[in-house]
Amino acid sequence: MTTAPAPVREPAWQLSRSAIGLWVTEGAISTVSLGLAAGAFLLFVPASAGGPVPLLRWLVPIGVVVHAVVALAIRPHIRFHVHRWEVTADAVYTLTGWLTRTWTLVPISRIQTVDVTRGVLQQLFGLSTVAVLTASSQGTVRIWHLEADVAQRVADDLAHRAEQVRDQAT
Repeated sequence: MTTAPAPVREPAWQLSRSAIGLWVTEGAISTVSLGLAAGAFLLFVPASAGGPVPLLRWLVPIGVVVHAVVALAIRPHIRFHVHRWEVTADAVYTLTGWLTRTWTLVPISRIQTVDVTRGVLQQLFGLSTVAVLTASSQGTVRIWHLEADVAQRVADDLAHRAEQVRDQAT
């Protein structure tokens, strides 16, 4: 009698709560950009133009408001609840995406390089991203928006364990 493989489960850990603030800031930046574009549209396209322009003069600002509500109030909180990660003795697990969910497993034995990066906005919120590079055609797996000290510890641990696995294989 064979035993069934363990069921795929969600990774155990959520991202830092500071990620919500980062996503709200990114949403605010995109909303301001769209608002400026909408303002330029309303300024440079005459209201008396024929065709669908009068309808667009209403739809464009409404679209910006809808984008603002989604980007500032809905998306950051949903993303926080669905993005997860975990490092076990055997693998790195990530679950990302709020519309399209992507579950990724990287065996420790496949890890070639581990990097920690901090973008400008991440630095403002004290966050970092751990990038786990493999020889796989899928490329790099990222654990986004961890607290900077946690990211450094995770990267150090993964690099150490990957080195141990490589040493055991030779």
